[in-house]
Amino acid sequence: MAHSSGKYADFEGLREQAITLRRAGLSRRQIRDRLHVDNNDILNRLLEGEPPPEWAKRPRAKDDLRAKARELRLQGWTYDQIQVELGCSKSSISLWVRDLPRPDRRDPSEQAKLAARKRWEHELAVRDQARQQTKAAAMRQVGTVSDRDLFMAGVALYWAEGTKDKSYARRETVIFVNSDPGVIQLYLAWLRLLDIESARLQFRVMIHITADVEAAKRYWADVVGVDVATFQKTTVKKHSPKTVRKNVGENYRGCLVIRVTQGAELYRRIEGWWTGMVAAVSELAAPPSSGKV
Repeated sequence: MAHSSGKYADFEGLREQAITLRRAGLSRRQIRDRLHVDNNDILNRLLEGEPPPEWAKRPRAKDDLRAKARELRLQGWTYDQIQVELGCSKSSISLWVRDLPRPDRRDPSEQAKLAARKRWEHELAVRDQARQQTKAAAMRQVGTVSDRDLFMAGVALYWAEGTKDKSYARRETVIFVNSDPGVIQLYLAWLRLLDIESARLQFRVMIHITADVEAAKRYWADVVGVDVATFQKTTVKKHSPKTVRKNVGENYRGCLVIRVTQGAELYRRIEGWWTGMVAAVSELAAPPSSGKV
């Protein structure tokens, strides 16, 4: 398929060969090497009107990035700024925008700030990866949970988050309050282990007045798997207009309050279980006896 060196006398014959190769799926570079055409203008004429094969076309996502890079460059952005914004390489940016005018020279202090920002973003990514790896390894350590594991965890969880009886206010009620759906699910699994019937459970939401109360009720109803219509009256917490709250936004859903009806006997058992756990730990922590009388 070669032609006379330096001359393209049989242009039409060469074009026919080029089109045949193009339709066979070859790229411009492959056709150039096959026909020994080292002149880009000639190669363009040989392939004029012949579309590239599908595999050689640039993906749409790259076209979008190129268009955005050119738009930012026209706004005066530097390569560093475009790279941070779009997450693509400087070499690609240079290729896409090299025909556009350069922006004014940037202030050195601005360049230093951008470099510091890039270093900090990299550091955050490294830290986050390490954090996720630690959490995943710790999760695998848990393995399966036995009934005794769940029993002990539930007792400790209730004593940390549930209501406690006071000598000056003898109530002996079982009421649990928390805003973490995972904690709520573990607590309910514990109650099931104790054979507490679902009919004995009462639910209500405790939430700040500025939140979306109805959305919060629907959310908690889904978590515990009951009809939202069965929820008791919501406890709305009011606060001063000057109060600056951080638990706001669409992810703030207040707390779920779970009450076990006729719970006095259960409360007494919980307190006894907790006292027994503390006593067992105290024995483990006690120094060994010397044997002397």
